[in-house]
Amino acid sequence: MTTRGKFIQAIKIWIVIYPSITLFNILFGSYLADLPLFLKTLVLTLVLVPWMVFVGLPFINKVQQKMSKNGKP
Repeated sequence: MTTRGKFIQAIKIWIVIYPSITLFNILFGSYLADLPLFLKTLVLTLVLVPWMVFVGLPFINKVQQKMSKNGKP
């Protein structure tokens, strides 16, 4: 993968992960507040990694493909 490709992939991951983590913390942060940090991290990753792999990134890839077909970068 080229440097440009890696940069684009990193941006796509960030576009999905930042709002996902924020929304997760808004919705479930109060329920997880009393857990130790390692358990909070475990719960967060158990939910968000599959979300990223099966929903978030495929959606962003489809959006990128549609934009590319319309002549946008």
